[in-house]
Amino acid sequence: MILFITGTDTEVGKTYCGVALVSTLVRRGLRVAVMKPVACGVDATPEGPRNADARALAAVANVAADYAEINPYCLALPASPHLAAAAEGVRIDLERLRVGAARLQARSDVLIVEGAGGWFAPLDERHTMADLAATLDARVILVVGLRLGCLNHALLTAAALRTSGVHFAGWIANHVDPGFAQAAANITTLEQRLAAPLLGRVAFDRGPPNSGHEVTITDASYCLDK
Repeated sequence: MILFITGTDTEVGKTYCGVALVSTLVRRGLRVAVMKPVACGVDATPEGPRNADARALAAVANVAADYAEINPYCLALPASPHLAAAAEGVRIDLERLRVGAARLQARSDVLIVEGAGGWFAPLDERHTMADLAATLDARVILVVGLRLGCLNHALLTAAALRTSGVHFAGWIANHVDPGFAQAAANITTLEQRLAAPLLGRVAFDRGPPNSGHEVTITDASYCLDK
């Protein structure tokens, strides 16, 4: 099974929620592999250029994989994937990503794939993250960054998921703005309007991914069983 994590925007906590989901499934005794197919923005490490999001996911997975398997396109420019790829003269090949994902999936019970940016983030002049998720035949989990405007962003993304024909497995409410007074009311509204279950709520002050702060995905079984 492949679960694809997308977000209502960039910087809404996809990686943090992805780490929490991987950790939750590992604790349940599942073999969990991870993949960040396209990453934009790198850090210099002794092993070479690496993306922080891909490294955070790899740190909690319990299926061993080479970095190149986890992050086939590690692009230096912190920009939209199509711009970062163009800057390096690279074309993002969906078939290459499908084959790589299939190899990881064959060694695991669940493969967690994190997208870059939002649902329609461009990969080239024609394809988007939505095309990648469809190519992988993945179930999609939406991370909603709780802040002013999130209702519109979440409902628009959910509508786009429906038109893309993918399976909307559930969503995670992530408190990204500590001053957002209407967070609880917004969650209630989305529970009423999104045709998928709320899988978990992430508090604001929780530290970086892999910091030891516990984040529980309360209903991870739903996205696996339905």
